[in-house]
Amino acid sequence: MAVDALDTRILRLLIEQPRTSVREYARILGVARGTVQARIDRLERDGVITSTGPVLSPAALGHPVLAFVHVEVVQGHLDEVGDALAGVPEIVEAFSVTGGGDLLTRVVARDAGHLEDVIQRLIQLPGVVRTRTEIALRERVAHRLLPLVEAVGRGPAGRPSAP
Repeated sequence: MAVDALDTRILRLLIEQPRTSVREYARILGVARGTVQARIDRLERDGVITSTGPVLSPAALGHPVLAFVHVEVVQGHLDEVGDALAGVPEIVEAFSVTGGGDLLTRVVARDAGHLEDVIQRLIQLPGVVRTRTEIALRERVAHRLLPLVEAVGRGPAGRPSAP
């Protein structure tokens, strides 16, 4: 799906001012409210906008430790292990990957002891061969998509796409 300059401006507003009304977005952009709403609806329908809920902080929820746990799985059991990972609340994301493991999970924990407990729980899952854990020390680049949105909105030649 092509994202043009107006879509990029709308997405920027949604990222930077998520609690603002569509009417206010239209005023800021100098376009009709119906145009903004139609664009937002299309971006949602096309899967560009995937969520409108709040972004939560695991640290503020009492889980300041962040680790990335690589999980090696018995061949042929990837789906079962993936399903079992969904039952572990401290796993906030999991991906099938290539490289040194079969799955990469993002795990949050209260402290190092709690992280060990979570890892021990993972090791006990049927189909898990071994795990390898990397603890995040400090976030260097926060999750962000605005630079990507702006790059896509500029188009392949670096020029703004037509609205």
